[in-house]
Amino acid sequence: MSLPEILKNKLALPVICSPMFIISTPKLVIEQCKAGLVGSFPALNARPAEKLDEWLTEIETELATYQAENPEAKVGPYAVNQICHGSNDRLKHDMDVCVKHKVPIIITSLQASEMVIEAAHSYGGLVFHDVINVRHAKKALAAGVDGLILVTAGAGGHAGTLSPFALLTEIRSFYNGPVILGGSITKGNHILGARVLGADLAYMGTRFIATEEANADQGYKDMIVESSASDVIYTNLFTGVHGNYLRGSIENAGLDPDNLPESDKSKMSFGSKGSSKSKAWRDIWGAGQGVGGITRLTTVANVVATLKDEYETARAGMERLD
Repeated sequence: MSLPEILKNKLALPVICSPMFIISTPKLVIEQCKAGLVGSFPALNARPAEKLDEWLTEIETELATYQAENPEAKVGPYAVNQICHGSNDRLKHDMDVCVKHKVPIIITSLQASEMVIEAAHSYGGLVFHDVINVRHAKKALAAGVDGLILVTAGAGGHAGTLSPFALLTEIRSFYNGPVILGGSITKGNHILGARVLGADLAYMGTRFIATEEANADQGYKDMIVESSASDVIYTNLFTGVHGNYLRGSIENAGLDPDNLPESDKSKMSFGSKGSSKSKAWRDIWGAGQGVGGITRLTTVANVVATLKDEYETARAGMERLD
């Protein structure tokens, strides 16, 4: 296992906060980084495209000011998610902006784009790639990524179907570099569990939806708090790629969660003319199976404080084991 230099001694907990459609904006990212985690957002959340430069400037300015005022604080670096798909006609523009700002970490999804990797490496940035199986992992490593994000069964968003035990074991049989593990991680002891399994960092998204800083409808936040794992539906209908969504939001859209049709993957669209209304299904709300562990709406700072307590309690408990 190895942790890149950019992350060493910068994190209060070994966590990367996953980039979430609509939800992740500078307000959320800044608070996640100030709390000592890696905050991230999808580049496509910044609309129109010109807004991306403004967002990166805002994040960098706020974090630099906070670090200067709190020199002893652990302030995490931020990351930008790039959707590497043929329909994303913003990808070149967005990467040019990321190069201008020397974004510390780029998270790539769908494909490990050599253009993105080369651009990030030109200034010393890192590229972590989302994978759901070994085949995708090997392709990404061959393309030159710096780390793998394992999106396993139960994760929010475009999750896979493999157990974290199974996928992480197979990945570690041929790869010793940085691995980030995602899938129903909502508690501090889950973060420790990811480390014990052999991951370097945990990947957490759903836990931060029910926060004051998240750019989510109040109804979405309330549904996160009220839902359990049985309320999470796995389907490819809404984006063309299988993902986990809240049953209640599907029902509110007039659909039967138990009888959803299959979608045509070839119809995925991430163009700048966007699909924020029809194709991205703004009112269909994603969530991981760990929602049952989220019981109240609070702030990012309070979430991280709780995670730290749970993490340390779990670690102390392990030390007492024979």
